[in-house]
Amino acid sequence: MTTETASAPLAAPLLDIRGVRHSYGDVVALNDVNLSIADNEFFALLGPSGCGKTTLLRSIAGFETPSEGDILLDGTDLIAQPAHRRPVNMMFQSYALFPHMSVEKNVAYGLEAEGVDRAEIRRRVGETLEVVGLLEFAKRRPAKLSGGQRQRVALARAIIKRPRLLLLDEPLSALDRKVRAEMQQELKRMQHEVGMTFVVVTHDQEEAMSMADRVAVLNRGAVEQLDTPVGLYSRPSSRFVANFIGSANLFDGVAVDGAVEIPGLGFFPVDHALAVRSDATLVVRPEDVRMTPVGDAGTGPGIVGTVVDTFFLGGSSTVSVAVPGIARPVSCTVHAATGARRGERVALSFDLPRAVVVANPTPEPAATPASSPSPVLV
Repeated sequence: MTTETASAPLAAPLLDIRGVRHSYGDVVALNDVNLSIADNEFFALLGPSGCGKTTLLRSIAGFETPSEGDILLDGTDLIAQPAHRRPVNMMFQSYALFPHMSVEKNVAYGLEAEGVDRAEIRRRVGETLEVVGLLEFAKRRPAKLSGGQRQRVALARAIIKRPRLLLLDEPLSALDRKVRAEMQQELKRMQHEVGMTFVVVTHDQEEAMSMADRVAVLNRGAVEQLDTPVGLYSRPSSRFVANFIGSANLFDGVAVDGAVEIPGLGFFPVDHALAVRSDATLVVRPEDVRMTPVGDAGTGPGIVGTVVDTFFLGGSSTVSVAVPGIARPVSCTVHAATGARRGERVALSFDLPRAVVVANPTPEPAATPASSPSPVLV
C-alpha cells in the first residue's frame, strides 16, 4: 500500500511522524506511517475500526512506544520523553471528569497539580471557561450539565495548560446527532480562538470532513490518502478511499487508452494514468448521475434501468436504480422531492468530467463506510 499525499510537504511542520511502525504480537497496528502536521492546523485521522488511528494517537501522547520510526515535535524527539513531560495533552472519549468537583475545579486541576499561583489559576480558568462558553456554569458539578456542556468542560481542562498539541480521541461520540453537529462547529471555532494544533481521531467521516483542514485516511495501519476534505471526496486516490468517503457508484472494468471499459455498459471516455488492460474502477458520485424518463418506445439516452427505491432527505432525494448486468443498484441524487416511483424505467447518464478512475487491486475484505449524511447504497 502506498501513501498518497496531494499537498506538498510542509516547510516547517509542528509535528513530524517518520516511518512509524508498531505491532501487537503478530498484528501490525502501524505500518510505515509518515505524516507532517502544521502549526495551528486542525488535522483528522480517519478510518474504520482497527485501522491504527488510535494507536498512532496514543504513540504521539506517549501511551504507546513504536517499535520503529520517529515522532518529532518542533524538531524534538517525543519518543525519548515520558508522557507527562511532553507538551501534548489528550482529551479522552469518556471525558473523565471528577464528579465531586465543580466545573471550575475540574478545569483548574492540572494547574493546581503543577503548583501554579492561585491568582494565575483563577485568571486562566476564567479566560478558558469564557472561550468554551461555560463561565456561568463554573460552580456546577458535571452531573448538572448536558452532554455537550460536559464535553466543553473536558476541552477546557485540556487547553488550559496551553499544550503545543491537543489530541482528541473520538471527542463527540457520546453526543446525540444534533448536539454533535453543534459541537463540530464549536470545536473548529475554539481551535481558531486558542491558536492551537488539534489532532482528532474519528471513524465518522462527517465529523472529520466538517472540522479538519486536512484528513489522513488510514487503512490496515497505513496512510491510504492525505488530502483536504474536498480533495478526498472529489479526487480519491484508491478504491478504498472512494468507497469509504461519502456515497459512490463503483463500476469495475478495464483501463483502455483514454477510457474505461465496463462489462455490460460499454466504454466511458475518462482521463487516467493506469496501464492499458489493467483492472480499473470508475468512480461516479451520486450527484454526478443524471436521471431522465425513458421514452414511449422503452428506450432512452445513456443507461436504462428500473427504480427500486427512493430516499427523501429534505433538501434532496436519493434514487436507487437497478441496471441489467450491474450487481449493485446505481445511486442518483436529485434536488428536493422526486416523482420517480418504484418500478419506473429511467435513463441514466454520467457527468464524466467529474468522474475518477482508480486502480482496482486484488479483492480484500470490504471496509464499512463511515457514517454519512446520506445512505450509502453502492
